[in-house]
Amino acid sequence: MRRREFLTLIGCAAAAWPCDTSAQQRRVPIIGVLSIGLPDDTNLDIATAFSVGLAEMGYVDGNNVKVERRWAGGEYARLPELIQELVRLNPALIVVGGNVAALAVSQATSTIPIVFNIASDPVRLGLAKSFAHPGGNATGISLMTATLTLKRLELIRELIPQNSAVGFLVNPDNQDLLQNVKDVARSTGRSLEVALARTLGDFEPAFTQLISAQVGGVLVGNDSFFLSQRLKLVALAKRHALPASYEFREFPAAGGLMSYGPSLSGTYRKAGVYAGRILKGAKPSELPIQQPTEFNLVINSATARALGINIPPTLIARADEVID
Repeated sequence: MRRREFLTLIGCAAAAWPCDTSAQQRRVPIIGVLSIGLPDDTNLDIATAFSVGLAEMGYVDGNNVKVERRWAGGEYARLPELIQELVRLNPALIVVGGNVAALAVSQATSTIPIVFNIASDPVRLGLAKSFAHPGGNATGISLMTATLTLKRLELIRELIPQNSAVGFLVNPDNQDLLQNVKDVARSTGRSLEVALARTLGDFEPAFTQLISAQVGGVLVGNDSFFLSQRLKLVALAKRHALPASYEFREFPAAGGLMSYGPSLSGTYRKAGVYAGRILKGAKPSELPIQQPTEFNLVINSATARALGINIPPTLIARADEVID
């Protein structure tokens, strides 16, 4: 045995741990993933979609990359604590969903790359300088919900009495979407009954407010907390016999009336691809912010029948999917 190899073995034995001269090479990068939702949300396939995107770039969790997930359980107040947990892991990047959470991560670090999946305009939020050249440490996918809100308003008006008022359920912590509601009301010349909810305890009073205002239907805002609590929101809408429109297919799949928006899993697959590109050396500042190009109309006809709604044949014909 050569002297150098012998000294290496002696050093390892003295340190009382197995010697592995390739340990440095085998250390894998960490991806932090922050969600406002719940860890047991098995009905969402966004984690799988993210893994698919990563795999497209050659990365597999537990093999050549480690994904560390943190869930806020629907409590925005827990975000600072969870973000610090992830930052202390010295991750290669952090993936985050939702306006509020993305802003919180951005405020916590200006050096760790961030890949976001958000509802609003990232330039208006201050997350990027432009769509084509983000310029900072954050990039990702923008769903541009402001445009979708107007379309969803048009669609739900086809299902409710012509002169009925429409309500809007929004999380007050999501200030950009709250402003979006005001912009839509101003552009259409119609007032919207705004109900606010930031916790589970706010849901019932919010629906009571909407019923008291005699709205004919309600748009549920794009919010990560609302998505994590979609079963409760769908159940409340049914109990109050209130037609409701959502942005993602996951809501009508859970019994909601209808949705219009992009594929949530599709956007998270793109986030996985961007995470992989950053691991390969790409800079967030140079990765253009993406926007969905396909939007799907999904109608739950069983829920429509339960609400006594006759869906116009023209609307059925335009639907990408009808759940019965």
